[in-house]
Amino acid sequence: MSQYFSIDGQGVWNPSNGPGRLFVRLAETLAPTAGLPSGIEATPGDPDDHPIDGAAFAKFVGALVAEYRAASHPINRALLEGFVATAAVLARRGGCALPALDGPAGASASDIPGGGSAGPDRLAELMAEYERSMPV
Repeated sequence: MSQYFSIDGQGVWNPSNGPGRLFVRLAETLAPTAGLPSGIEATPGDPDDHPIDGAAFAKFVGALVAEYRAASHPINRALLEGFVATAAVLARRGGCALPALDGPAGASASDIPGGGSAGPDRLAELMAEYERSMPV
């Protein structure tokens, strides 16, 4: 069995059940952090099918990318990293713009003195690595 993720009708990921279900649960958990709904749904009668609203998902992922890039707290950044990189791959596959991936990082509510923010290179490296192991 596997999960199916599509953005606005375009297939973007077909993981096995374990990673697919974990991704959905993490999205639900991170929605309050982003302050936005994830845009990920489940098809009635088919809990393995996850249509995603592209506009909502782009805003959700963009907010988390911005938080990740701005975070100077290494644990906060580490906890966000895997989900954010995975979600950014899906967003890009679905044609979603993610302006937060480019440009300078902002400030985070979880900043710590002396910590540095994450540059776009780390996230780009993870996205490239993850994309190779994310079947469509």
